[in-house]
Amino acid sequence: MAIKKSELYSSLWRGCDELRGGMDASQYKDYVLVLLFVKYVSDKYAGQPDALIEVPEGGSFKDMLALKGDKEIGDKLNKIIARLAEANDLKGVIDVADFNDADKLGKGKEMQDRLSNLVSIFDSPGLNFSNNRAEGDDILGDAYEYLMRHFATESGKSKGQFYTPAEVSRIMAKVIGINATTSQSQTIYDPACGSGSLLLKAADESQTGVTIYGQEMDNATAALAKMNMILHDNPTAEIWQDNTLSSPHFKDGNGGLKLHDFVVANPPFSTKAWSNGFDPANDLYERFVDGIPPDKNGDYAFLLHIIRSLKSTGKGAVILPHGVLFRGNAEGGIRRNIIRRGYIKGIIGLPANLFYGTGIPACIIVLDKENAAGRTGLFMIDGSRGFVKDGNKNRLRHQDIHKIVDVFNKQLEIPKFSRMVGVAEIEANDYNLNIPRYIDSSEAEDLQDIAAHLKGGIPNADVDGMSAYWQVFPTLQKQLFDTGTAGYSQMKVAATQVKPTIFAHPEFVSYTQSVSTLFQQWRANNIARLKRISQDTHPKPLIDLLSEGLLQTFNQVQLIDKYDVYQHLMSYWSDIMQDDAYLIAADGWQAGNDAANGLIPPSLIIARYFAAEREAIEQLEAGRDAISRQLEELDEEHGGEEGLLTEAKNDKGKITRATVAARFKDIKSDKEATDERKLLNAYLALIEQESAANRQVKDAQKLLDTKVAAQYAKLSTDDIKTLVVDDKWLTTLAADVQTELDRVSQALTGRIKQLAERYAEPLPQLANDVAALNAKVEAHLKMMGFI
Repeated sequence: MAIKKSELYSSLWRGCDELRGGMDASQYKDYVLVLLFVKYVSDKYAGQPDALIEVPEGGSFKDMLALKGDKEIGDKLNKIIARLAEANDLKGVIDVADFNDADKLGKGKEMQDRLSNLVSIFDSPGLNFSNNRAEGDDILGDAYEYLMRHFATESGKSKGQFYTPAEVSRIMAKVIGINATTSQSQTIYDPACGSGSLLLKAADESQTGVTIYGQEMDNATAALAKMNMILHDNPTAEIWQDNTLSSPHFKDGNGGLKLHDFVVANPPFSTKAWSNGFDPANDLYERFVDGIPPDKNGDYAFLLHIIRSLKSTGKGAVILPHGVLFRGNAEGGIRRNIIRRGYIKGIIGLPANLFYGTGIPACIIVLDKENAAGRTGLFMIDGSRGFVKDGNKNRLRHQDIHKIVDVFNKQLEIPKFSRMVGVAEIEANDYNLNIPRYIDSSEAEDLQDIAAHLKGGIPNADVDGMSAYWQVFPTLQKQLFDTGTAGYSQMKVAATQVKPTIFAHPEFVSYTQSVSTLFQQWRANNIARLKRISQDTHPKPLIDLLSEGLLQTFNQVQLIDKYDVYQHLMSYWSDIMQDDAYLIAADGWQAGNDAANGLIPPSLIIARYFAAEREAIEQLEAGRDAISRQLEELDEEHGGEEGLLTEAKNDKGKITRATVAARFKDIKSDKEATDERKLLNAYLALIEQESAANRQVKDAQKLLDTKVAAQYAKLSTDDIKTLVVDDKWLTTLAADVQTELDRVSQALTGRIKQLAERYAEPLPQLANDVAALNAKVEAHLKMMGFI
């Protein structure tokens, strides 16, 4: 039976995390990723004579498994890894971590157990990489991404820079046009490649494949990048370890910098010692003809290196801190020259706290040399407000990625989000590119109208501020407001009647029906496709097809953001539907006959086959709860100090069958305790009734559980498809679309009620109310003889 991908990856992380002991995650990742590497190449290449990676005798994951429980496991693991490294020119790449380091892994039995358990974690049927990517399912890529994200999160601020969040990498890959490559000989380069995650995401967008080059200064991180390339089926990628600025490795035949079709980078922010090892004023590669960056800030040094590394038709994208957009002096001069040359195609502002090495906001600068000569403007996006909290970091959602990419590639101008800014306007602002200068993304202030507070009425400006709604519901405005003179309107319905009036209005009813109809059309277009999922289905292309279709379906719907609807589907896919699809693709629809895998929750079986039994149980529960409430009421009324039930309570303040019996025994001869005995009898009777009701509920629930368990075995393939596709997936998504409709009605209702209540009592009315109340108080005081 297939294991859910989410469970596989989370168990992989939990197992690894438990075994790391006192090591920092930034160190521990080296051990885990080497084992992942050995497992991958063993599954993929062992026994293949002409494979790109040779797995020598005594250098495979199978040899590692044989060491479980061995007293010398640490030393022997090092030897296995050394054999694999020697056979593939990977010395200094996969043999960096010492598996026999007692300081990090413990001594004697502790090391033996820790390493035995660590090896066992990777011996999972779900981690079989022999067909990785062959079926369009990148198990390794997903597992690696999961581990890297967690390692970066756990590594702390100064040590998580090896990883560029996958969401940002996807944006960069999609805005540089690498999907239009025509030959694998076209190149992509990252001068600060870290673990290679950004390079790989960008290369993965290419339809033809591209040739990969990367340089990284840190030795361990460069080794990680080399492993990463092999792990992701790019064994021929060239990764070099050295300082890119002082010693760029990739050169042409004349000793100049090698020029590339595409460049992506997430260099370290504001490096202080960027010029160590060379003289920028006499740079051998002519990178600083547009100006020399400040001595203690290397942001523009990397940007200029990237520009110089692009072909005349090259495209690029680089992540830099927001400061590069507006800082002056030397950087201001460089920025002016780059803008005048037309190299910058656009700027995408990102939310703060996305990256693992820093919390400051950053931006993506998109470069395009091919169209530089005719460039008359820069396209800007303020994406700073689109994110979700994820632990102590922010993370871009699926909808944020898709919207940014769509808007940038189509150059769509959206108020408060994006616009094309002419070079003349930028020049007038002294070449300052700070995004808020050109895009005001702040929420409009909700102004109070003094005249309305004085004289009453709702300002027409506030009514007109809801024009987006009136375009969809033109006559609803007239039903809610009486447009008055001098710029003020009067409510025609009470504040309490606003919601019923909106919900009953024909235009609102028609709108909700039209949105529901659109979803039903999308449902009808895809239900057969979903029920055709088989072991030949590739889930990733499937969700791409479904989600793009949903976006297109809701493209023209007013008041609802199509990207919000898209996010509902993508969130449900990530949380539930993806696991279901992979289970079905692995085991077929018969997976639904197994109650244990969660494909069909018992609640779905009950809703379709045993609704009457569930209703009967709910009635029994309601009866039991009514008895419980009677007991609570008696306790409240008579359980307080000196109450008739006070002495029947135990040390914890509870009344039980035993405490009532004990109290009876104490007062059986007390002639003055008649009322107490009567109440105790009544309470005891209710306890017995509650106990009997509980037994009824448990017996009925047990019988229902038995029926449900038996029903799983009876389900036909068609039954399973109906339960999963109709009752589970599509019902959930329909409810999600309904939440967007609810949001429309709630926003409109809330705003109208807010305005109605804000201006309900103008100042003269308040003054009259105060005067009337004052007169009442004075009258009472006079009657009491105080005036």
